[in-house]
Amino acid sequence: MKFLIDCLGGDNSPGTNVSGALMGLEKYPELSVVLIGDEAGIEAELKKTEQPVDRSRIEIVHAPGVITGEDRPTDAIRLKKDSSMVRGIRMLREDPAADALLSTGSTGALVAGATLRIGRIPGVRRPAFCPILPTMTGGIVGVCDSGANVDILPEQLQQFAVMGSRYLECAFGIERPRVALLNIGVETEKGDNLRKAAFPILENTPNIHFVGNMESRDLLSGNYDLVVTDGFGGNVLIKTTEGTALELMKKLKRDIYSKGIYKLGALFMKKMFREEARFFNYQNYGGSVLLGAEKLVVKGHGSSTPSAFFKCVEQAHQMAASGMNEKIAESLAALQSQPV
Repeated sequence: MKFLIDCLGGDNSPGTNVSGALMGLEKYPELSVVLIGDEAGIEAELKKTEQPVDRSRIEIVHAPGVITGEDRPTDAIRLKKDSSMVRGIRMLREDPAADALLSTGSTGALVAGATLRIGRIPGVRRPAFCPILPTMTGGIVGVCDSGANVDILPEQLQQFAVMGSRYLECAFGIERPRVALLNIGVETEKGDNLRKAAFPILENTPNIHFVGNMESRDLLSGNYDLVVTDGFGGNVLIKTTEGTALELMKKLKRDIYSKGIYKLGALFMKKMFREEARFFNYQNYGGSVLLGAEKLVVKGHGSSTPSAFFKCVEQAHQMAASGMNEKIAESLAALQSQPV
């Protein structure tokens, strides 16, 4: 198994990317990695590590250019040919042995590059991002799409449901994931034209477990495994949920330190607060997978820590080992063969 690691573009690159990749090599003996970025910087990070490094499983490709958030995605993919991301995308397309590309760089450029240069699984209209969030029952919930496609058709929501269902089955072992449609109410007739048209299509899709509409307030309830939506609504949903959780944790911390008696009480609840902070920390749930690309692409948070990037490696490994893309292709082919 061979993963390409884009070592530039993140807030903590290349350290985070190199360290996370080394953790992956330690866990998976069948894995090899290609570290793409500034060669001197990568070598410096490799020398820092205290764990043994098997250089026979590591290749370094010098690509010092960086695509930033200020770059126009399509222009960056076209013009910044020496960037680590563009080099990684090209290698993923051209190297038959390469299974996945992992990056913490520009989301827009990664989507543009993967769509334009790597290609799509047969039958896929548009790839879609599917990040994972924790639920109040100790499980997870995926949101597909979370920003790759702003304007879509009802049939694309159907494909998001199929691709997301296979992803949750393959990467997380969830049997018959419960699929919901993001809407302004749970009633069948609610929503705009897109959702009204999509509801009966999802309801009659044979290879998913559709459970109806979902209001945004129920995202973390544990009643759903996958939520399908357009990229605009999904992006707002994800960022609002993450932002609310972070601000609540900040307020709780301020309140605790505001009075001595609160501090005293907090001492007895220290373990619980630590567990809650771990629960709300998005770094513990891996990256956002670009479903529908012909090869595996995982986008980690720009502020990822080494352990968070390692979670991305784990995701990619599980998807590659389970043959997720092949199963998505089979499901979409079966869908197309259904009588209208």
